[in-house]
Amino acid sequence: MAADGQQTPDPHEVPVMDGEAGPCSVGFTVTDVKGAPVYDARIRVHIAYGFAGVRRLDLEAATNVDGKTQFKGLPEKVKGGILMFRASQGKRDGSATYDPAKSCSGQQSSIVLTGN
Repeated sequence: MAADGQQTPDPHEVPVMDGEAGPCSVGFTVTDVKGAPVYDARIRVHIAYGFAGVRRLDLEAATNVDGKTQFKGLPEKVKGGILMFRASQGKRDGSATYDPAKSCSGQQSSIVLTGN
């Protein structure tokens, strides 16, 4: 515990990015090719939603020490029907798709980072 009374953040607490645009959520576990969790991988998504996809939202979240992060507040209906989440750390990258209309609540996905 810090001297000023603040608690040290729990490195295992799963970061949550709230898009505040709907009821859907998806969680990710990011690993390397050997299956080890990747800390501080950045996951980004661009969302077009609403009538004719005129509303736009760009979200980014980082993973915790267990390679986990979560996005919530995602719209159920998006332009194109599927969201593409792209993860990267250094020169490694990977991606995953998510269809909020098919599995709106609490889907868990994995992203494997490949590259140098």
